[in-house]
Amino acid sequence: MIDGLNLDLYTEVINWEEMKDLQLAFLKAQIPDQDLPQDTAFFSSLYKFATKNNVKYVLTGGNFSTECCREPEQWGAYLMDSTLINDIHNRFGKIPIKSFPIVDTITHKVYYRFFKGMKVIKPLNFVPFIKSEAELLLEKSLVGKNFSINIMNPDLHVSMKIIGCLASLDMKKRRAHFSSLILTGQMTREEALIRISKPEMSEEFLMQEFEYVANKLDLTVDQLQEIFSGKNKSFRDYKNKKWIIDIGTKVLTFLGVEKRLIR
Repeated sequence: MIDGLNLDLYTEVINWEEMKDLQLAFLKAQIPDQDLPQDTAFFSSLYKFATKNNVKYVLTGGNFSTECCREPEQWGAYLMDSTLINDIHNRFGKIPIKSFPIVDTITHKVYYRFFKGMKVIKPLNFVPFIKSEAELLLEKSLVGKNFSINIMNPDLHVSMKIIGCLASLDMKKRRAHFSSLILTGQMTREEALIRISKPEMSEEFLMQEFEYVANKLDLTVDQLQEIFSGKNKSFRDYKNKKWIIDIGTKVLTFLGVEKRLIR
């Protein structure tokens, strides 16, 4: 994609030992949002780079077309919350976090926006965006490979999403995702019901992902299975600043800055 668009690439290298320790802490915390450590690293690094280099506009792929139906927070759609991350790591982590980037949602929404002048722009909201057409375009013109989940290269971020979905949430999450596609005319309800009636991924593929995550985190498959078989929890079982975020969201909504309806 970098070559195809003739862009410069800047790489932020995350300390792997800290990343691994934080990811393992999240697994032990038993919350469904297992890709939160990676999302935090992605966006925190991006926002810090932007403000450090006086970049005022950050472009993301977020869009209403495929994401208009938001997952409930209880399913694992909670925001970047430094209080939550630090509490989980303090309880289950083993090594100090010294360099891992953590930009809190409040820092991003308030300080970076109003004091540093940085704005996050979602250009896909301003053009007709059809998921299948976008995948076909990328496959043909930039990436040169099929986007099927079954042949996707091993990647911890993707694997942790899959591991999170295994916790009895796969069908519920797909209901939210497919509902967005139905509302925007990209899928019929009948097509969605057929997809939901059967697993999205094969048992063989799921086991490969399970083994990959175990190996990546220096666990045996049995050790990962023991963690995975524990009692499911949510962010509400740990320290968080949900009440502050809720107040901030209401204020931003009243001021017309936040225009999403979050229930």
